[in-house]
Amino acid sequence: MSAIVEVIVVNYNAGEALQRCLDAAFGQGPDVCVTVVDNASSDGSAERAEARFGGRADFRLLRQADNPGFAAAVNRAVRAGGLPKCDSSPGFLLILNPDCDLQPGALPELLAALQQDPAAALAAPRVTDPRGRVLRGTLRRFPDPWKSFVTFSGLWRLGRRWPLFEGVERSAQMPAETAPAEAVSGACMLLRKDRFFEIGGMDSEYRLHCEDLDLMYRLRRAGYHCLLVPGARAVHAQGTSSARRPLWVLWQKHRGMQRFFDKFQAESYALPLRWGVRAGIWLRFLLQLPLALVKASLGPLQKGRGAAP
Repeated sequence: MSAIVEVIVVNYNAGEALQRCLDAAFGQGPDVCVTVVDNASSDGSAERAEARFGGRADFRLLRQADNPGFAAAVNRAVRAGGLPKCDSSPGFLLILNPDCDLQPGALPELLAALQQDPAAALAAPRVTDPRGRVLRGTLRRFPDPWKSFVTFSGLWRLGRRWPLFEGVERSAQMPAETAPAEAVSGACMLLRKDRFFEIGGMDSEYRLHCEDLDLMYRLRRAGYHCLLVPGARAVHAQGTSSARRPLWVLWQKHRGMQRFFDKFQAESYALPLRWGVRAGIWLRFLLQLPLALVKASLGPLQKGRGAAP
C-alpha cells in the first residue's frame, strides 16, 4: 500500500471473532494501525486483544465505561487522533466490524480504488458469509417508503422483471469491476478522513443500524460517491455480538429506520403519509418481535450448553 490506513474496530462482546478480525487487519501489510474501541464488553474479548497486541506501537485499546453505540464509538476513536504512525498518513479510515475478516489483499484493493477516483469518498468490498455467499447488504440503494415496502413485503422478487419493484438490496446485480454505488455494506468501509470530517463524522444518535446509510447519504449530498470493489473480499459472520441481545438490536434497528426517514425524507411527504411510514416501521417491529423473543429465551440455554460467553 502507498498510504497508512487507520483501522477502527468497535467491540462489544465479540468473543474470539475480535482476535480473528485483528489478525486479518494486521495481515494486510505493514501500513496499518489499529484502534479498538471497547463498549464495556464483559466477555474478556478486549482483555485478550490487549494481551496479544498491546505491546505493538501500531495498536491501542480505548475502553468505554458504557455502551453508547457504534457511531459514538467511531467518533471517539477519530477525535482521539491517530497513533503516531497514522498521523503521518494522508488520512484514510477503515471502519471495520469485529466479526468481519478482511481477506488477503483486500485493503490495498480498496485503497487503490479510492486513490484512482478523486470523487469517491468511501470504498467497500464484496462481503460474503463464511460459506462464500454474497450478503444482501453488500450493494444497496438508499431506502425510501416505496423501496422499503417492496423489500419488507418480498415484492422485490418481481424486480427481476419489472424495475418498479426493485427494493433496497441489489446484491444480485453485483458488478464484475469496481463501480459507483448508492450504498454498500457498513461492515467494512474505507473512507477518506477529510471527507469524514467534512460531513461531521457519524451521527451518534443512532445506536446500532442505519448509521452507515446515514453516513453514505450525507456523503452523496456533499457531492461524493461510494465505490463497490468486488476484487476486495471480506467475510462477515453477522451478528456475533448482536445475537446476545436480539430484543435490543431489533428495537435499535427500527429506531434507526425512523431516524433516517425523519432526518432526510419526512418533509417531502404529506403528514398522513409520514405517519403511515412511521406506523409501518413499528408494525414491522411488532411482526418480528415474536422471533426476537424466542431468540432471547434460547440465549441462556445456548450459553449453558457451551456456547461462547
